[in-house]
Amino acid sequence: MCSIVIRKVITVLNPDTLSAKKPRQLEVLVQLFLAVIVLSVGCGLSAGQQSSPQDQKSEPTPSPRPEAPASRADKSSGIKSQKEKEIERKEQSQRALGVLPQFGVTSRQDAPALTRGEKFHLFAKSAFDPVTIGVVGVQAALSQGQNEFPAYGQGAQGYGKRFGASLADEVSSGFWSNYFYPVVLKEDPRYFRLGEGGYGHRLVYGLKQEFVCHTDKGGRQFNFSNVLGAFTSGAISNLYYPGNSLIRTIPATSTTPAIPVYENDRGAVLTLSRATIALGYGTLGGLFDEFWPDIQRRVFRKRNRETANSVP
Repeated sequence: MCSIVIRKVITVLNPDTLSAKKPRQLEVLVQLFLAVIVLSVGCGLSAGQQSSPQDQKSEPTPSPRPEAPASRADKSSGIKSQKEKEIERKEQSQRALGVLPQFGVTSRQDAPALTRGEKFHLFAKSAFDPVTIGVVGVQAALSQGQNEFPAYGQGAQGYGKRFGASLADEVSSGFWSNYFYPVVLKEDPRYFRLGEGGYGHRLVYGLKQEFVCHTDKGGRQFNFSNVLGAFTSGAISNLYYPGNSLIRTIPATSTTPAIPVYENDRGAVLTLSRATIALGYGTLGGLFDEFWPDIQRRVFRKRNRETANSVP
């Protein structure tokens, strides 16, 4: 749902809007990509610097609370109590406003790592949720309204192609970022909500979470899964997105209509564009996950006050 709200913000990164001048568009995308990488590395280094002093301080004096790391290690090996399974089941049933899926959000900083099967379940539940598919349908409608990828055409056929491409983006991105790479690299695909502290601190924390993740062993490191997943799905999108630049139009005949011919201008530009869009969606989605409970409390608190004041 966040992707619908912010679609206009990142339209400049869409291959349609960047197809006019290839050298310039590639330069802009490369510069933006380098900026993302610099931000990512900075976040990873800051996380490492924050964790290392704590490790050094905890070595001389044994701490009486080794339960969180131990439990995380135990549960990453598949040993989970019924209570823990119930907590995870509730977390993976969360919905903002009772509608928008928040299956990959936890407020427990020491939450046990997910097993391989649990990571796949989280990916599948998020990717094929009815609300997610509904959002994909809205994205396809917006894309058709703006005539993005004109080679798809208009009408029901054009909408079907756009819907298929949007659904492929959603499933591919989720598979690589939330299942495949997290399993291979032993990273946790969930968003670990901070939920306390000043708004500025939490804003920075939320922005960093797209590039810094929890590991299955309980540490923190650069989020390779998100970045590699975004670029993998972006590269795969070259298989089903058409070219955007109109080269010429084959004139209509007595038996066939005019046929537009588009240049095959996919490749690096499309890959960088789709990957950057995916990372942008993920970052703003993380901010929504971080602050939604605060927004919800304020809204319902205001409604409760209004209801109380209206009672004679």
